[in-house]
Amino acid sequence: MEETEHAQRPRLWVISEPFYPDENTTAFHMTRFAEGLSEHFDVKALCGQPSYSSRGVKAPKRELHNGVDIYRSAGTTLDKDVFLFRLTNMMTLGATMFVNALRFFKKGDRVLAVTAPPTLQFITAAAALTKGASYSLLMYDVYPDAIIAAGKMKRGSFVARSIDLANRWLYKHAAKIFVIGRDMESLMAKKSEGLDIPIVIVPNCAETDFIEPRPKTDNALLKELGLSQKFVLLYSGNMGRTHDLESILECAASLADRPDVHFLFIGDGGKKKWLEEQKRDRNLTNVTILGLKPRAEQPVFLNACDVSLISLNRGMNGISVPSRTYNVMAAGKPIIAVADEGSELSLLVEEEQIGWRIDPQDHIGLAALITRIAEDPSELSDMGARARRAAEEKYTFPHSVAKYVAALS
Repeated sequence: MEETEHAQRPRLWVISEPFYPDENTTAFHMTRFAEGLSEHFDVKALCGQPSYSSRGVKAPKRELHNGVDIYRSAGTTLDKDVFLFRLTNMMTLGATMFVNALRFFKKGDRVLAVTAPPTLQFITAAAALTKGASYSLLMYDVYPDAIIAAGKMKRGSFVARSIDLANRWLYKHAAKIFVIGRDMESLMAKKSEGLDIPIVIVPNCAETDFIEPRPKTDNALLKELGLSQKFVLLYSGNMGRTHDLESILECAASLADRPDVHFLFIGDGGKKKWLEEQKRDRNLTNVTILGLKPRAEQPVFLNACDVSLISLNRGMNGISVPSRTYNVMAAGKPIIAVADEGSELSLLVEEEQIGWRIDPQDHIGLAALITRIAEDPSELSDMGARARRAAEEKYTFPHSVAKYVAALS
């Protein structure tokens, strides 16, 4: 009976290069969403071999995990921090995923593809259209805008215009476009203008079943670092080129004469080396930089602060939404959002009354704000409580899965 019911469910393919057992943000969220959707669809995942947190692990080519039938494609696993190697990995994996998509997709299948890597959605679309399947796009980042915001491409250049043109073809044939923020919805509406493609907002999620508020006085990491008695600002997660770390660093330098205020950075990314060099060259004893920590340690390190810092470069509206925002809320921490007005991050912080917003590149305003909060932290407790409540009531995995089910059905 169960096999018959399973066979009668619509078949849904979830397409993402990173997937279980990897635990980077995209892999974790796509795996959780796929597992949730398996209660409503016959869910199959097409992905690559582990290459992030579980790099080096050889996973089975096919495996059933928590109701999801996983098909893994082979590809090179060269050092992704070297651009040429990263490009080689993308090309080899893309080729095998395309072949497998042509092999496994069937007429009438539904397909959900994420921007990880950005070429994957084109591969998925070509295979789906060839086999008579319908595809939807899940936008975690918008290209080429993310590359432009990182300073790696000029707006209006031939390459940028070519990518935009290719995107119009991609959007034209999509059944739906899923976005993770209101600002991204506005941007995608402009990019797909005239194509009449439904755009659905499904935000990323807070792990409220795993991460909870914990007293700062009991925090093992702060005790280890000798920071329990200081006012701690935490930046955790991606230290990439689309994140305004420069303002935070300049702010820390201007507050170097405040021994009670400390800046803690935890994560990795393209700006980490620069951050470490600045700390060393400027002798910033009020800054501590740690590497990426396992997801399992989030309940500890997300609680290792008084306030969490989340930053984006100027001009990042609609391009991306930092996923760490929601787990910071689950930990019950107030947020200082260094982001443009109107961004999803800024809207969330202001509407839920869980922190403050500062313009990118305004390190003077950021320093003044931190000084005021450190001297009068009376607002923090109520803000933290509101953050946790909003995470529980609006941003759990069941909330997001329900939105996917409604849209994909």
